[in-house]
Amino acid sequence: MTSLSLLFPGQGSQAPGMGKFLYSEFKIAKETFEEGSEAIKVDMKKLCFDAAESDLALTENTQPALLCVSTATQRVLRQEIPVKTSASAGHSIGEYAALVAAHSISFSHAMKAVRQRGQAMQSAVPKGKGGMCACLGLDPEQAKWLCEWTEKESGFSPVSPANFNSPGQIVISGSQKALDWLKLNFKPELIPGSPKRAKIIPLNVSAPFHCALMEPAEKEMRQVLMAMDFKDAEFPIFQNVNAKPEKTASLLRENLIRQISASVLWTQSMEAMKAQNFFNMIECGHGQVLKGLLKKIDEKFKVYSLNSIEDLRNLEKDLKAPAH
Repeated sequence: MTSLSLLFPGQGSQAPGMGKFLYSEFKIAKETFEEGSEAIKVDMKKLCFDAAESDLALTENTQPALLCVSTATQRVLRQEIPVKTSASAGHSIGEYAALVAAHSISFSHAMKAVRQRGQAMQSAVPKGKGGMCACLGLDPEQAKWLCEWTEKESGFSPVSPANFNSPGQIVISGSQKALDWLKLNFKPELIPGSPKRAKIIPLNVSAPFHCALMEPAEKEMRQVLMAMDFKDAEFPIFQNVNAKPEKTASLLRENLIRQISASVLWTQSMEAMKAQNFFNMIECGHGQVLKGLLKKIDEKFKVYSLNSIEDLRNLEKDLKAPAH
């Protein structure tokens, strides 16, 4: 039995039609969509396959849709191919799918939780008061310096790193006034080390995720998750908040709560997985966002995507092939 790590994507990977081939071909996927629909009283089939892109992009819809498709993907994978899961990680909302895969939380409870998480995150900050920007060409220290400099020089706060996605791709999040000021006053030569190709790109997001402005949502989700049953995970999950492998139920829960207003340490998590020789990954969910990020982190990572029957069969063929 081949040992692989499972990765679960986050917001930004969604697209209308995601998971359709799974639903059409596999009974277990159809049952997963039905179970997800029943849990939150929303037709997941309709939302994932037929909804307008703008409806799917609403945070309270995106989060359960991603969890549903990711869970259907890993259930089909493990039914069709005898894969031994050695470890897992999920990007932001993807961490819930990792805990479901590790049987730490139940799928139906997770669906209810992420629906509430989406609503709490959306309502934590009034529209237009917060935003996010991608910082290209900066290292982690330069991104932190830029946030501190922006707060000090603009007089607006908070601004902080939200996602360490890959080398040279860090997302910052916070006060819209501070980010607007930064766009007007940003010059690469001001940053220590003068990164010549540094760029700031505003992102089209509905809220300033993973920063101090999300603390009301974190408080709300603490109540939700404390009332939920967590079990020890069947395999280690490298968590966003500390980039460390965790299996203990109480730690998994606490890190999931703190994750809402803390930075997503994705690059650091993947480096930690690399240090433990976890190089073979399967991206369980729609698209290839994580595959693209891992290529930038280290080309030694081998990441399989599962977006079609062909992808599934090719993975099966690869795993059956004798090692050279």
